[in-house]
Amino acid sequence: MSQPAAAAPEQWGRPATVPPPPREAWLAPQRVEAIPGTNFAVVHLNVPPSTSGLAIGSLVAGIASVLVSLVVGCFGVAGASAGWGAWVAGAFAMIAVLAGGAAVVLALLATRQIRRAVSGIRSTGRGVAIAGLVCGAVGLGLTLLGVGAALLIQVSV
Repeated sequence: MSQPAAAAPEQWGRPATVPPPPREAWLAPQRVEAIPGTNFAVVHLNVPPSTSGLAIGSLVAGIASVLVSLVVGCFGVAGASAGWGAWVAGAFAMIAVLAGGAAVVLALLATRQIRRAVSGIRSTGRGVAIAGLVCGAVGLGLTLLGVGAALLIQVSV
């Protein structure tokens, strides 16, 4: 099978024509713009949106924050009578606070990324970012409650 010949550059006042893309192209082009004076064209592809990696990271960090905050509460209450509960709860609280803070920051960055289309690439995942924000905030709150309960129980015993 013969390929169609490439159009000659603009000669004698006639505009150059650009051949269509092949049928077996992976994505159908959104539009094709010929470059004047050459045999080339710029093809704009319709890129489907993808889920924001920042939103997914926010959700993962938020879930980790909630899980570690539960460990904070368990160790704080279990070891309060022995005298080591507040120390261990405080150590795990640092991890939970870092994960919860990261979840909140990543969620805010993800919602900003989703709102704006950067160089034509669209992102989705606003619900995932909001879930990460909520999980991070809940993890921070549970951590404060766990450390507070550990301190109260250890001081009162």
